[in-house]
Amino acid sequence: MGQALSEVFPPKAKWTPDQIPDQTGKVAIVTGGNTGIGFSTCRHLLEHNARVYLGARSPAKANEAIQHLKDITKKDDIHFLQLDLADLPSIKKAADEFKSKEQKLDMLFNSGGVMVPPKSELTAQGYDLQFGTNTLGHGVFTLLLLPLLLETAKQTGDVRIINTSSNAHGMTLKGGINWEAIKGGPVRDKTWSSWANYGTSKWGNIIFSNELAKRYGSQGITSTSLNPGAIRTDLQRHLTGVTNWLIGRILYPVEPYGALNQLYAGTSPDGKSLNGKYLIPWARVGAARADTSDPVATKKLWDLIEEETAKL
Repeated sequence: MGQALSEVFPPKAKWTPDQIPDQTGKVAIVTGGNTGIGFSTCRHLLEHNARVYLGARSPAKANEAIQHLKDITKKDDIHFLQLDLADLPSIKKAADEFKSKEQKLDMLFNSGGVMVPPKSELTAQGYDLQFGTNTLGHGVFTLLLLPLLLETAKQTGDVRIINTSSNAHGMTLKGGINWEAIKGGPVRDKTWSSWANYGTSKWGNIIFSNELAKRYGSQGITSTSLNPGAIRTDLQRHLTGVTNWLIGRILYPVEPYGALNQLYAGTSPDGKSLNGKYLIPWARVGAARADTSDPVATKKLWDLIEEETAKL
């Protein structure tokens, strides 16, 4: 209970994005970079001289965001990477495009996502939209980029993969994932719950991040998962009525809080020691739900991500 309250009402931050070291020569991808936490992440990376690839589905929205970022930061090393996390071939195309342009990748911010969409919405491959986008999409994207991430780590000894989860991971069922309900069909139709399914996707982010840490931490890759805090973004666009009103009362503004945790994990010297850790607001190591250490579920998710990646 104590940690849960301190995640919603955290103590004053001891670290802020102003403390980001110079990122000259660093290359980053930020998924969902056209809005909210992703946009803020792009902004602060740019301000500290990183080369940034903004991953987003819509060219129009991405280009508008890029122009806004250029206007704010007075920097122009920001590039659009067309990426639809709800369509696996689009993810492959985005990874291939990036690898055709860059020889290294220092930071991968798996930041984009969707929260409590209508029940009818599925990915292009028929997965529940939240699981398919937030968990599977980011997992496939990461594995497609993994050879480049490992090669960069071999050269620099310091690559960061930052997986944005949520304290909502605690809202999923015991054991995390109902494997019979991750795709559209009778079981999903019967068991579907907007918040439980969102929690499932965020639970999946954590176990994927932990497995990355276990497999590749010794090779110079630091994989961290995190709760960014209760931040007011476009993520709440599907909320209505009393739920929208109640949640709106406790939300923090995107600046300076929204990207604080992931920027701390991705750029600070201390972030290199966070392999396999779960961050809570603001820039503190916390504890995810105990069942996120379940080796059986972790293997099952990893195998699914590998299988879908191998098809591309």
